[in-house]
Amino acid sequence: MGAGRSGVEVRRATPADAPDLGRLLHDFNREYSDPTPEAEFLAKRFRELIEREEAVALVAGDGPEGFAVLRLRPSLYSEAVEAYLQELYVVPARRGEGIGRAILEAAMEEARGAGADHIDLGTSVDDTAARALYEKLGFTNNENDPDGPSMLYYEREL
Repeated sequence: MGAGRSGVEVRRATPADAPDLGRLLHDFNREYSDPTPEAEFLAKRFRELIEREEAVALVAGDGPEGFAVLRLRPSLYSEAVEAYLQELYVVPARRGEGIGRAILEAAMEEARGAGADHIDLGTSVDDTAARALYEKLGFTNNENDPDGPSMLYYEREL
């Protein structure tokens, strides 16, 4: 994948990156006060999903300083693939340096390469920095689309 326009190196994660990915996702969830399994459990899941090619994880920088998780699935509505950006995180000390943009651009490139014709994601209303990044890169916030329906996200434990 290599360095994007920002000069940030982004690459596809391997199972060997699972401990770092587990730690980063754990940190991400704690930063936003979300419930989270321990980093070791998350690392195990990352390893399994990467090995089975059920998720594409991307890492940025040597630390790594950020990551994304992309989920790809066949579409019911077309022959294209549906791409869902499940996670995107940059460590607080490195925000504002173009790492998030580089990761997001790499995720879009990865999705295109897999045959996706669009990508979607969700974010919290109060995450203004993430929303600004998404909108800068052409994502449409349906909440503000006067011609389109407002979409709501629901979830339930099973």
